[in-house]
Amino acid sequence: MTSLSQDIKTRLARLNVLEKIIVINVVIFLFGFVLSLILGYSHGVSLSWLELPSDFETFILKPWSLITYAFAHYDFFHILFNMLWLYVIGQWFLSLFNPKLALNVYFLGAISGGLLFMICYNLFPSLLTTSSLVGASASVRALLIFLCAYMPNKDLQFFTFNLKLWYIGLAIVVIDVIGLFGLNTGGNLAHLGGAVLGYVYAKQFSKGHDIGKGFGKFMDAIVDFFSFSKKSPLKTVHKNKSKVGGYTKADFNQFNHQKKIDVILDKISKSGYDSLTAEEKEFLFRAGK
Repeated sequence: MTSLSQDIKTRLARLNVLEKIIVINVVIFLFGFVLSLILGYSHGVSLSWLELPSDFETFILKPWSLITYAFAHYDFFHILFNMLWLYVIGQWFLSLFNPKLALNVYFLGAISGGLLFMICYNLFPSLLTTSSLVGASASVRALLIFLCAYMPNKDLQFFTFNLKLWYIGLAIVVIDVIGLFGLNTGGNLAHLGGAVLGYVYAKQFSKGHDIGKGFGKFMDAIVDFFSFSKKSPLKTVHKNKSKVGGYTKADFNQFNHQKKIDVILDKISKSGYDSLTAEEKEFLFRAGK
């Protein structure tokens, strides 16, 4: 048993923070499913304590639900597609930015989506058919729209042609707006809340302002929990301002435009966005326009 426990702990330690969030989502889903079988409840009832209620009076009694709703799923395909999206987007996000930023965007996206859901439900109760909210979609939207807003002109290959990221982001937002007139109005409101957070966060971050910095202090405790180990503290990155992307300025200036971008993105993937110098951040910002 000890060996099995150690093996599980080792495997979890190798996962990145967003992969660990996927594990938590799956474990909660399975827990609710098993509990419903044992007690004879519906799956929804077994995880009702995680749901975000629509009315503020009930929410006051369960404030944790503003975050926990993003970890509750009742339908297999709901969690399947959310976790697939989170995995794909998460790999891309963490190749460019550090884990703390990913967690900030993820959790603030959930909070933003949940707040928009509750506000709209209380302002326009007749328009919403759902009385509670579950699912990680708002958080996933926040991560995706962050990327689309931060690198709007980045090309993404789609079959035989390229699409700029901002086209994809706009299409997703339009789909969510159309969805407001369907059966899942509450869910689409949460999507839009997460999208707004991702967009605003990215635009401010590209200007050098981290709007989640204060929230990040709280997230430090979460990162420590996810690390599962005190033996591998975050590395301190020392910036060499005499170089650009690890090359001398003379060598860097000899590269073509795309090569310069690739060099800086490679540095981000290895050391995180915070390792960039002000000059490198400025170049990447101008290249994204």
